[in-house]
Amino acid sequence: MAKSKAFTVDLDVLEEGNTTGATARLVIGGEEFVASGTARRNPQDPDMPKIGDELAVARALLLLARELGQKVDEGIAAYEGHEVHVSI
Repeated sequence: MAKSKAFTVDLDVLEEGNTTGATARLVIGGEEFVASGTARRNPQDPDMPKIGDELAVARALLLLARELGQKVDEGIAAYEGHEVHVSI
């Protein structure tokens, strides 16, 4: 029988001057994973906040995925008894 699970990633975005920062938070099985990403606008570029938001969020999510992948590596390695690297 299929078992459905739902997870929510909380994203906080803060724009300050030419810098936008994003923090991604995910809780799985009581363990919290947190990753941050930053986007910096060249002062000579036009002010397009949506692009800064998207880039900062994308970077935070990418780092969150890498952190989760490392956790998977550790879990499998503990079971298998040798170092493991999954592809994500």
